[in-house]
Order: sequence, then structure tokens, then C-alpha cells
Amino acid sequence: MLRAMYSGIGGMNNFQDKLDVIGNNVSNANTHGFKKDRTTFQDLVSQQLAGASTPQDDRGGTNPQQIGLGTTMASTDTIHNQGSMQTTGRDLDMAISGDGFFVVNDGEQGLYTRAGNFYLDEEGTLVNSQGLRVQGYGADEGGNIEIDDDNLGDLTIQAGDARNPVPTSNFDFAGNLSTETEAEESITVPYSVTDSQGEEHELEITFTRATDDDDDEITSNEWNFEISSLGNSQLNGNSYNADDDQSVEDLDDEEDDDFSISGTLNFNPDGTLDEIDDVESGQVEFDDDDDNYDALFLDPNNGAEVIEVPIDEEMFASVTQNASSTTVDLNSVDGSQQSTLESYSVSEAGEITGVYANGTTQLLGQIAIANFNNPGGLSKSGENTYEISNNSGGAQIGAPGTEGRGSLTGAALEMSNVDLSEELSEMIVAQRGFQSNSRMISASDEILQELVNLGR
Repeated sequence: MLRAMYSGIGGMNNFQDKLDVIGNNVSNANTHGFKKDRTTFQDLVSQQLAGASTPQDDRGGTNPQQIGLGTTMASTDTIHNQGSMQTTGRDLDMAISGDGFFVVNDGEQGLYTRAGNFYLDEEGTLVNSQGLRVQGYGADEGGNIEIDDDNLGDLTIQAGDARNPVPTSNFDFAGNLSTETEAEESITVPYSVTDSQGEEHELEITFTRATDDDDDEITSNEWNFEISSLGNSQLNGNSYNADDDQSVEDLDDEEDDDFSISGTLNFNPDGTLDEIDDVESGQVEFDDDDDNYDALFLDPNNGAEVIEVPIDEEMFASVTQNASSTTVDLNSVDGSQQSTLESYSVSEAGEITGVYANGTTQLLGQIAIANFNNPGGLSKSGENTYEISNNSGGAQIGAPGTEGRGSLTGAALEMSNVDLSEELSEMIVAQRGFQSNSRMISASDEILQELVNLGR
């Protein structure tokens, strides 16, 4: 009877622990990034009344005779299944799709969390709701990010931060040059470039239908182009003008403040660009003795750095020649004036991209994600965070979406993975188990009472 009573007591204790775990799960059903727990049980050592025997010549073997002494808890496991995504529309809310944890720091050690409701503190540092600093990789002034342990640290986003001017280094054109264009008829496209001080400079490019030098007949697959400066910007400190419209040759010094660069576009029979006459690959230094170059050097004459733009096939790669109407125009030009940060967004790779008032964008940083060989071995440290334990393995920190790490979803949060219907079902099972063990204690008590009464 005492064995049964103590087994009942052990069972009640275990089911009470199970109910405690279920209660914690239910109470965190709406906690973002929460991972539910479960309990498992195992039996205690059994008291052996008789051992097993081997078969003999005249009789078979017998099984051991054992009486179990109850149960004990085997484990409490954290279930790291993916939670559902909740769209919030808030720029600094982030959710991990897949394995991994956000890395935060309390000033002494790294902690790990699945809750991505982040904020900016007074200093512009990215923190969670407890003020723990979110870790990631910072970007340099050019928006370049190095994924390296030495670059891992606090992420800072300064609202209203001013971005330095970015000088133009490339521009290109797109559209069609109509084969119906008459000889010597031209199309002019104005555009502007930006210097290192953020000042814009007006340029224009003129496309002219090429003709044969001898009889002025149209050269079917050739167009001359001329890029001109409309202000006081100069080429290498001097002004130059091409004497020959069909190639960039024989440039002479000029006294005026304008300059122009000329060349010839050659098209294939199918209307695609073949080559640019007299333009060599790579950037070459231009001087007065050269008759061939493939880079535009624009001196702003305001103390800013010289603007250098390659002139090659890529500049006209999207220009075609066919019978449809002429639509050629500027396709893209980089460079920007000084501007202030207005908003930001987070990509699947964890890259935080700032959007500036002038419409330009630049990388500001990248969120770091940590993965573990045994996430179930992490120790819960409260406030939705985990810390490394002896059985979790070390943190493998890197960029989202790499080496088994999950990707990020911006403007969303991961909900708790608690299933209330499952938890309530488990609660009923635990409740009935508790009641059954309590009945076992009551039955054992009644039998003991009967034994006591036998002596009366």
C-alpha cells in the first residue's frame, strides 16, 4: 500500500508540473517570439521480486517479476517550431522565417531572442523593448557592409541624418533611334550630373543621322553623338572640341567655357548596338597628344573633384535602331546632392536601407542572426531572451539567409507558436491524471485504515 501511495504522490507532483508548463504556455499565447514548452515523463526504478530465468531442458524460461515505484519528469523541452507572421506595417518590426535568433547585448554578454519589436533610443541605437542593443554589421560612408566578427556591434540609425553628396560616375541612355530620320537630322537629350559638392551641372547629348562624307548619303547603321557641357565646366582644366563629328579625334584647345565629346554609334542589322568607333575598353588618361579616349573628365571649376564617367558600349547598350519612332532618352544617372534620411526598410537579408529626401537610397547596416547546433539547449533568461548553456553549442553569427540561418520579414512580427486548442486538451489530460493519482492515494489510505481496524 505504501508503494501505491508514494507512486500516487509522485504522479500528482508530475502532473502538477505539467499543468504549470501548460499554464505558462497559455499565458504566453500572445507573446511575440515565444516558443512553447512540453513535459515528458519516465518511470522510476522498479522493485524486482524475482529475476528472469533461462529455458531448461524440462521447462521454459520465465520473465522477471517487477513492481514499478512510480514516475518522474524526464524533460521539459522548448519547441522551436515557426510561429505565424503578423504584419504590423512598422518599419522596425522584424520577424525571422526559419532558424536563428536576433542577437542583443545587455552590456556584458550576448543574448538571443526571436522577438523583433525593435526601437530607436535617444541616441539612434537600435534596441528591443528592454533596452538591449541589437547587434549587426555597420555600413561605411559608401554603403558597403563587411560581414566580419570585427564589424559586429550596435546598430545606429540617425533620423534626419544628412547624406554627403555622391558624385556622378555613370549615366546611360535607352530608347530607339528611328531609321526614318532624315540625313543630318538630330535629337537632343538634356540631363545633369552631380559633383562631389552636390552641385549639378547641365549636359546634353545630341544624336545625328550619319552621312557619307563624299555624297552626303545616309549611312544606314551609323549615328554620330556629341556630349556637350552647357556651363563653365571644363575638361581637365581646359576646354576641348572635336573637329571630326564621326570620331573622337584631333581635339584642339579652345578658349570658350564649353566643351564637347563626339563619337559614332554603329548598329547591327537587327537594330542592336554593335560598337562605338574609336572608343577603347577601360579608362585611359587623356592629354593634349591623345587622339583616342573613352572617359569623360568634367572639371566643375568650383573646387569639387573632377567627375569621371566611362564612355563605352554600356552607356548606349539599351539604345536601338529600327523603323519605329525615336524615343531615345536618359535611362539612368547616379550621383546625388546632400539629403536627409526620411525612412528605412529591412530586406530578407536583414539589410537596413535608408531612403533619403531626394529619392536616393543607401545601406545603413545589416541585422545579425545567430544559429546553434542545439537550439533546444539554450537557457531561458527572461524578457523573451535566451542565453548559451553547456549543451547549446556556441553562437554561429552571420547574415540572415546564409549557412542555414533564416531570412527576415520586415514590418512583421513572429507570433507565439502556442496552439491553445492543443494546450487545453493537454490540460484536461493533466487534470484527469492528477485526479487519478489523488484517487490512488485515497484508495491506499482507505485500505490502510481497514488494516488498522483489523486489530479492533
